[in-house]
Amino acid sequence: MNTRKQKAFNMRKRGYSYSMISNEIGVSKGTLSYWFKDIPYTPNQEAKRRIKAGPLKVGQMLHRNKIADIRLQRKNAKKELGEITHRDLWMFGAGLYLGEGSKAQEINRFVNSDPHAVRLMTKWFYEVCGLTNENLTISMHLYPDSDEKQCQEYWKQITGFQDNQFRKTQIDRRIKSSKLNTSKLSYGTVHINVISGGDQKKGVSLNRRIMGWIETVTNSQSLV
Repeated sequence: MNTRKQKAFNMRKRGYSYSMISNEIGVSKGTLSYWFKDIPYTPNQEAKRRIKAGPLKVGQMLHRNKIADIRLQRKNAKKELGEITHRDLWMFGAGLYLGEGSKAQEINRFVNSDPHAVRLMTKWFYEVCGLTNENLTISMHLYPDSDEKQCQEYWKQITGFQDNQFRKTQIDRRIKSSKLNTSKLSYGTVHINVISGGDQKKGVSLNRRIMGWIETVTNSQSLV
């Protein structure tokens, strides 16, 4: 028996795994499997430690791969979209309003809990709809154990609204306390309301324009 094979047998008898032996003497696992087919195996402490750590290492590798792919895909997505124009904002906001905006009674209101959607719609109301702080108010819908002050500071950062634009907070008491930790949203939901202040162009007429934008897009022949 050659020296390398003898070393392999000695390591196996001392409880080393195929991987550890293969790395040490440079022999494939297939060859080792053939050599050791009749030798009972009891892993030593080092082998047990590596076996135990195996799933953790795999998990860490998968997580690293996931993070790397997220970064790559976001980089590619940014390149695909290119520069975001005023028209892009206009169209995207109309799409968000179609999904989460009020369409009944000609009231202009947007309801959501996602900070990205709320920030974008705030910008949309200002830049596309031509509204000002005097036309926009916000009300929070929270849970019994929510920190109202903390939530208000959070939504102020997201929207840029002032304290005087916040209206009375609504507390949702329908959810049992046992479900609060699993089902609640960290900062609740906000309702952004448009106040016309007697200016029809920022009230009923604005709602009809928004509905017109949505109808134009959804009825476009290029989408049918």
